[in-house]
Amino acid sequence: MPDAIASDAAKLSLPGHELELPIAIGSEGEHAVDITQLRAQTGYITLDPGYRNTGSVASGITFIDGEKGILRYRGYPIDNLCANCGFLEVAWLLIFGELPNASELQQLTELVDKYADVDADVFSAIDGFPDDGHPMAKFAASIQAASCCHDRREAVEGEDTFLEAAACLIAQVPTLAAAGFKDSNGQQPIKPQHGLSYAAQFLHMMFSTPEQPAELDPDVVEAIDLIFTLHADHEQNCSTSTVRIVGSSGANLFTSCAAGVSALWGPLHGGANVAVLKQLHRIHESPLDVPGFLEKVKNKEDKLFGFGHAVYKSFDPRAKVLKSSADKVLDKLGIDDPLLQIAKELEAAARADDYFVSRNLYPNVDFYSGIIMRALGIPEDMFTVMFALGRMPGWIANWKEVRDQKSRIYRPRQVYTGPTVREAVPIDQRG
Repeated sequence: MPDAIASDAAKLSLPGHELELPIAIGSEGEHAVDITQLRAQTGYITLDPGYRNTGSVASGITFIDGEKGILRYRGYPIDNLCANCGFLEVAWLLIFGELPNASELQQLTELVDKYADVDADVFSAIDGFPDDGHPMAKFAASIQAASCCHDRREAVEGEDTFLEAAACLIAQVPTLAAAGFKDSNGQQPIKPQHGLSYAAQFLHMMFSTPEQPAELDPDVVEAIDLIFTLHADHEQNCSTSTVRIVGSSGANLFTSCAAGVSALWGPLHGGANVAVLKQLHRIHESPLDVPGFLEKVKNKEDKLFGFGHAVYKSFDPRAKVLKSSADKVLDKLGIDDPLLQIAKELEAAARADDYFVSRNLYPNVDFYSGIIMRALGIPEDMFTVMFALGRMPGWIANWKEVRDQKSRIYRPRQVYTGPTVREAVPIDQRG
């Protein structure tokens, strides 16, 4: 296990085998039993459905302690990064391991600005999609289309040209996402406006028209930058593991990250903030008020989305960062939206109820990101695309780590439970 500290050994007793397995200790004290040689030495494998207890890699990118509510990128606490760094700085950190100096940030910013435009053939491909096609389907396909327009394989895999290829992907995904959004509304894509910040560029392409450029409020731009930063990486989740698996086959960066988009599309992974809005719709359309809905939740008659987290058992550290931005944006926009009003009531009521407080069911990042995007007029079926835009640097960092570690192709084993050997007979002899 690379970059892990070997220490002692675990003793394993199997029928006909007594062996010692190395114990690896990570830099934050996590312990793992290294079973790399288990099958070779004994013929046994481990069975771990869903890989919930399996460390597939020793990684130096992101650390999470769900019990303590800790999220760190390359050792930096998430709140510290959000207070002092923009999204592109965090992207550099995730991909290259250190925060950029002024020269490095300028280099990345200039490359992202340079590559923000996409080939006209890619816009033609997006235009060919059905208007009512899901934005995530369009987004994944358009990333593949972008990779078709230029042979980037050598550039992506070359040590000297990786930065340019990574910057190109980071630069083009907002353009592709916004073009898919415009296509769904029967509108022509808006070209990038050079010189804008990353978040401002995305908002410009989403909400400008040929006749009228969008007004870019600094607090709104900051909120989008925060959403991207807070979603930039989250350890070995489903989509990140997918990127690593695909990348381990030798697939290029664009293809591997397009696979990550497809994995993120699943409602059990990237759809949490969509579930929050659907919940608000249900409350609005039902005869129950917020207290009545929460009583149903407490009686196990309904589910509460946007509160608590599968990983964070105390609080979601990302939510603390995003709450103040959400409050600022909602107050500034002053939108008269019944769903946003329900969201405010839901947050206040749950925070004041011992039932939820005692169970650490605090609002999570999906709650706040969902209501911010709703307030900005981003449609719900674009929420997961927003998630993917933020996660792109983390996917790139993990793809690079697979390459740098010269990882063998990922190839999980299985325990076969199907029929034993059988013999096929001609069709006229089958019952």
